[in-house]
Amino acid sequence: MPTSRSAALPALLLLPLLASGCSSPPEENPAALPVGTLYNRGADALNARNYDVAIKQFDYVEQYYPYSPWAANAQIMQGYTQYLQQKYTDSIATLDRYIQLHPASRDIAYAYYLRALDYYEQIEDIEREQKGTEEAMAALQEVINRFPASSYARDARLKIDLCRDHLAGKEMEIGRFYERQHLYAAAVGRFQRVVDDYQTTNHVAEALERLVEVYLKLGMPAEAQRAAAVLGANYPGSVWYADSYNALVADGQVKGQTLQAPSPDRPGLFGRMFGGIF
Repeated sequence: MPTSRSAALPALLLLPLLASGCSSPPEENPAALPVGTLYNRGADALNARNYDVAIKQFDYVEQYYPYSPWAANAQIMQGYTQYLQQKYTDSIATLDRYIQLHPASRDIAYAYYLRALDYYEQIEDIEREQKGTEEAMAALQEVINRFPASSYARDARLKIDLCRDHLAGKEMEIGRFYERQHLYAAAVGRFQRVVDDYQTTNHVAEALERLVEVYLKLGMPAEAQRAAAVLGANYPGSVWYADSYNALVADGQVKGQTLQAPSPDRPGLFGRMFGGIF
């Protein structure tokens, strides 16, 4: 589902660059080099998109100067570089280690956010199993819970909405498959879950129309009318509203002419009809 990687680094992570000296030739023993030089080499390699070199230099900082202030920055920079490489599992492991070792860091919110993005970038399309989507939602929710007033939390809320829409799309795909296989009871369960659990997504109108369709196939007109009433009241200008109304006309549940999709700026006929009943 995700299409881009745009986790900008906090400015504070770049500040140590101002204090570093000149780079030494790459063949020198890294253990003999100043910590600022190693860190700068990593940052230069990162800017040049030489990600393997960047990771190696940041690892040298941790390896040879583990108790220096640079080590924590190098660790989170390594996680960011792995994220850019799309090595999300490695990035998560690096960031988990950072979070464990530096829980009071000034960049801890960013670490949680970047970790959540590692999960988010691994979300599969709706044809595949959606465990990754649920993991991404959990990681994003942790950002919101821990840092509710941050810009990271604001972005996490938007991404959770996209995750929920993605999960609803998966439910719709399975429901449509069950309907094609004439497994109507199973289809009802999937469509109803979208209506109940994913009310803020873009899939609810179709889910209600599918419920009307399936209930009519099951010979349950009262249930079909109730689903259509909700659809007519909430989505009167949608094609799904017109399809539901026309299906009820064809089944003899409603007397009237078939409809084109009504204008979205006024209530639908079916919504007005059933509003007083249900």
